Amino acid sequence: MLRSVAVIAMPEVAVFELGVLCELFGYDRTAEGLPGYEFSVCSVDRAPVRSHSGFDIAPSHDLSAAETADLVAVVPNDIRVVSPQVLDVLRRAQARGAWVMSVCTGAFALGEAGLLDDRRCTTHWRHSDELARRYPNAKVDPGVLYVVDDNIVTSAGTAAAIDCGLHLIREEQGSEVAATIARRMVVPPHRDGGQAQYIERPISSSVSCETLQPLLNDLLERLDQEHTVESMSDAVHMAPRTFARRFRAETGATPHDWLTGQRVLLARRLLEETDLGVDAIAGRAGFGSAQTLRHHFTQRLSTTPQAYRSTFKAKT
Repeated sequence: MLRSVAVIAMPEVAVFELGVLCELFGYDRTAEGLPGYEFSVCSVDRAPVRSHSGFDIAPSHDLSAAETADLVAVVPNDIRVVSPQVLDVLRRAQARGAWVMSVCTGAFALGEAGLLDDRRCTTHWRHSDELARRYPNAKVDPGVLYVVDDNIVTSAGTAAAIDCGLHLIREEQGSEVAATIARRMVVPPHRDGGQAQYIERPISSSVSCETLQPLLNDLLERLDQEHTVESMSDAVHMAPRTFARRFRAETGATPHDWLTGQRVLLARRLLEETDLGVDAIAGRAGFGSAQTLRHHFTQRLSTTPQAYRSTFKAKT
């Protein structure tokens, strides 16, 4: 049962993410019939911690509070320097079966402690490649809001801490408690999709190839038209098999996967910037039908075109 929560604050702590955990677990709602948590913000030797916003936080607990907590959480710190004392606390928490949770780039502390080895995990999409480079044994998934692997929980950037925390509450205290807390916080109890829909990947910057650059530029201008391996290979005067090998070598994807990705990107832009219906967008992006667009859009972004437009279309 989740009764006690210890949040470890490190130098350059991100105050929003810390505030999310304080709101989820540190706010007394027992008068409303909701569970209460023994909540502690900790630092090494209770030392003041400088926030990334330029002011100091004075934790009221040292790391001993994390030695017995049911949930030990690490919030992001820009410099990502983790003291040996914090690493030891995290390892012991995992070993005794407590929940160990990271928020955003707090995942680097878990990686430094060796807790992400052979585990699925996530972090903010801007830092997922770096996390994978630093900890090659971690199975980094940049497209999700949070990951639960055994008793290790990692969340994506910033507001994903809300989704992750509500999930833990739902697991420990049930859906009704999680939904009630979500209503108090004026947030949805569960968000559809993942952080893939928030990743910035403009079409123009996704093309950079040694020999196929002219072809790719041409394809981007004609995504609404049908393209096959045969037609593309003819355009560059290569045999289809040679072309397919060269395409993967230069883009890291098959021709079909690359085209589908670019078409999804174009559909995203049209959903954000126009009032075109899904059928019209499917035609302009080269999917042919709304059904095909929905299939590939959902497969790649874990959300529907309609839900994506609702979230991202500029309000006029």
